[in-house]
Amino acid sequence: MKFILLFGPQAAGKMTIGKELEKITAFKLFHNHMTIEMLHPFFGFSKEMFELSDMIRTEIFKALAAGETEGIVFTYVWAFDMKEDWDFVERICEIFESAGNEVYFVELEAEVETRLQRNKEASRLEEKPTKRNIAESERELLSSMEVHRLNSFKGEIERENYLRINNTDLEPDEAARRIRERFSF
Repeated sequence: MKFILLFGPQAAGKMTIGKELEKITAFKLFHNHMTIEMLHPFFGFSKEMFELSDMIRTEIFKALAAGETEGIVFTYVWAFDMKEDWDFVERICEIFESAGNEVYFVELEAEVETRLQRNKEASRLEEKPTKRNIAESERELLSSMEVHRLNSFKGEIERENYLRINNTDLEPDEAARRIRERFSF
């Protein structure tokens, strides 16, 4: 099984590219908002919500790592300045690698203006109810850049199976093709 960690800042195109990967591979998409949207009505964007989300994701990853799924694409907003995020990424990679699965890192980056436009797209709002308050979602997108570093420094990720894509002007299907070609999926 192949585990693809598809990460980058909000509205960089992770879910959309993950859907395109689903179309051209036998992989399944597990986007980060699948757990967030389930828990948000009860806990809001609280510490408890994020802890529960991580617990649920971890259990799903354990089941997937031991199963017969050909591949999984998981989207994630990784705050590189937060040790907890590094620890979470290390834990989930260990789940898959200890079961003999291959792990791939794909980092997306996109210009802020592009991300602000994508933040309003119908497909994003349909899948992610917590993003439907556009003003609040834009505020969070912009303020998170001031508080956290959401893309890696050059050379910071030392994994062999790593690809960084600037998809500011790249169509999602082309980004997915680049990922498949780079890793021979």
